[in-house]
Order: sequence, then C-alpha cells, then structure tokens
Amino acid sequence: MAPGPRDQRFGDWFRKVVTFDRMEAISLTHSVVYFALLISAFLLGGPQPWTFIFGLSHGLIWIGMSIASVFAVRYGVINLALAVAIAVLGCVAPFFGSAEFLRQKRRRRAAGQ
Repeated sequence: MAPGPRDQRFGDWFRKVVTFDRMEAISLTHSVVYFALLISAFLLGGPQPWTFIFGLSHGLIWIGMSIASVFAVRYGVINLALAVAIAVLGCVAPFFGSAEFLRQKRRRRAAGQ
C-alpha cells in the first residue's frame, strides 16, 4: 500500500523530531536508570521510594522506546535489528539496545554517513 499524504507529512515530522542521536541518548539514559534500579533493588536492599521510582521509570521508558522504535523502523530512522534490541531485549536489560546503538554509530561513522 502506498503511503498517503497524511502518512508522508507524519513521516517527515517524525524524522525531524525522532532522530538516531536522540533515540541513542534516551537509550543510554534508560541504561543508567536500569543500572540504578539494579543497585537499589539488589545491593541496597530495595529502599522505597527509590526502587519504585527507578522501576517505574524503566518500565515507562521501555514502553515509550518500544513504540517509538516501531515508527522509527517504518520511517527509516533505525533498522529492524536495532528495534529488536530495544523492544525485545530492552525489557530484560536495556544495555543491549545501548550497545547496539553504539555499534551502529561506529558503523555509520566508518561508512561516512
């Protein structure tokens, strides 16, 4: 199915707002939040409200990144491998998505993009 004018306008807007670098920054932030959750929950004995705050933040960031990655693949911001690292592996450990962002960024720089 060919994209209509409304889809084209949304795609143009999406590519301006959601960039590879912005998604990478959010992914790295997500990894820091998740690391803080692990420290809070396991090393510090689960102090409240910090464990709740970090846990809720991790969940909401993961949901947002997963939804954004579906559209980002659709509009060519990221590729499918990166979206899988974000959405599927990111719920268990967002470090996979961050590592994939860094790997793909190195590849892009090497290719001169």
